[in-house]
Amino acid sequence: MMTNLFSSFDPSTYLNTSLNWLSTFLGLMFLPTMYWLIPSRYNFIWNKIIMTLHKEFKVLLGNNIKGSTLIFISLFSLIVFNNFLGLFPYIFTSTSHLILTLSLSLPLWLSFMIYGWINNTMHMFTHLVPQGTPPVLMPFMVCIETMSNIIRPGTLAVRLAANMIAGHLLMTLLGNTGPMLNLVLINVLIITQLLLLLLESAVAIIQSYVFAILSTLYSSEVN
Repeated sequence: MMTNLFSSFDPSTYLNTSLNWLSTFLGLMFLPTMYWLIPSRYNFIWNKIIMTLHKEFKVLLGNNIKGSTLIFISLFSLIVFNNFLGLFPYIFTSTSHLILTLSLSLPLWLSFMIYGWINNTMHMFTHLVPQGTPPVLMPFMVCIETMSNIIRPGTLAVRLAANMIAGHLLMTLLGNTGPMLNLVLINVLIITQLLLLLLESAVAIIQSYVFAILSTLYSSEVN
């Protein structure tokens, strides 16, 4: 029972806490981030990357499905972040395992195939025989094209995983020889490791781009 008409306005009567004053700041949650933050250089760089990828993927995909480039930009972002995180010490490199790379490539390829064979059946059949193939070679070309189509998710997954494994393995093997070297050779080893780290950073970006661009090309073939 309310003892006072104005007790509902007392912050200490509800649950005996003064946290009710926090409700004063709830309005800040509804303000857009741009109200507080001027876009940093990181925002500008990332927006530039996204727009560049969008333009490239848009050329390959055409204007078939609105927003379809977002899938491949997200795929690129996921892979490149995982690749870069794997370069830091004691962080698990998830993209070096086929369980992740196959989980990305297989559903994509399978969805492309199902969509293509259901909606564009004749178009998919024409892809099995390249233009200008002699009639004698047509049965062989169908077998070759079918096999190359089937192994696509495997090549996507193995390419990414193998490149991640190779670089990390080389850096690990060279790093383990450090305690057995003298001072001059250790300096050479450190410079070599830094150059390898730079190379691996480039590989991290290139492999992410290759995975995304090949997925885009496979998608454009079924339309």
